[in-house]
Amino acid sequence: KPMSHAVYGRCPGALAPMRSGDGLVVRVRPHLARLTAAQVAGLCAAARAHGAGLIDLTSRANLQIRGVCKAALPALTERLAALDLLDPDIRTEARRNILVAPLWTEGDDTHRLARELVSRLGDLPDLPAKAGFAIDAGPGPVLGDAPADFRIERGASRRLILRADGRPLGVPLPVGGEIETLVALVRWFAETGGTASGRMARHHAALPDLPGTGTPEPPAPAREPLRPGPHLRGAVHGLAFGQIAAADLARAMADSGATALRVTPWRCLLLETGAPGPRAGLLWDADAPELRADACPGAPFCPQALAETRSLARALAPHVSGRLHVSGCAKGCARPGPADVTLTATRAGFDLAFAAPAGTPPAESGLSPATLLARFGAS
Repeated sequence: KPMSHAVYGRCPGALAPMRSGDGLVVRVRPHLARLTAAQVAGLCAAARAHGAGLIDLTSRANLQIRGVCKAALPALTERLAALDLLDPDIRTEARRNILVAPLWTEGDDTHRLARELVSRLGDLPDLPAKAGFAIDAGPGPVLGDAPADFRIERGASRRLILRADGRPLGVPLPVGGEIETLVALVRWFAETGGTASGRMARHHAALPDLPGTGTPEPPAPAREPLRPGPHLRGAVHGLAFGQIAAADLARAMADSGATALRVTPWRCLLLETGAPGPRAGLLWDADAPELRADACPGAPFCPQALAETRSLARALAPHVSGRLHVSGCAKGCARPGPADVTLTATRAGFDLAFAAPAGTPPAESGLSPATLLARFGAS
């Protein structure tokens, strides 16, 4: 019998937090994927004062403060507002689901279009809770594997294109009319039943003819995402399972001399102007096994999880060739797609599958952590 689990229809926010096994999850959505050093210091202090002192980096390049109790929420939101990390209302917060290619510079296409899209959020129709945008207008797309429904990216002709997620081609955009065309596509999505589909990739209606656009074309060749190590703009550090202690992040910013932080959907942070080198709580080795492993918070931190996940993933990762996914339930929140080795917790133990997402029919069932460690030579 398939395992039952709750599927939530929205993403948490700062104004609309979500309950988890360790308290409320308060999600902060950085503007333009960037926080100043002062904002990072304030955010870390708030996470320690009003939460469990842990910060998650999500696949949508948002930051989550974990372990917030209900009584602490008013003080936390007041501090976030003082740091300019709070949206004016819940509706704006929910609509500002925008992924931004992190290496933008002042005035370039990504910066310009992301700012214009934020100013036009009020012109958009209501969308499914998890629908979002990617502004990926650098030399080549870097956000192709990150979750987004409507993408502005560089096309093969070097022009900017608008691409509906799940479709291989996008339409070249009129210069100066990029966001207006995006708004038109979003309105079409809502008017043709996209809300019922939930996501653009599941909405199979024929795409509309958008005024001012050209012949559809593929995206330009994708660029490599950031990886830990020195960078022209500072230093890139990885986060094991996308989580860091707030104290470690605050110390890394201060000790490195970083002036700002760029967030990414790749479990990496760019410390702007930060001095290169290892930092406590962060991964400096680009080949660290933890960066090849995905694991949700697991039990007891998620009420849906049927087992602890991250210590098992950490122990197994050096012994697994390729990508490892350890999921606390069949939802597979940490990695929706397939991994080379996937472990899904059930009430009878872990299911083991290969080249598959969580929750798919397993090759082996009912495995204990000890059995798995022995099977992969990690015991």
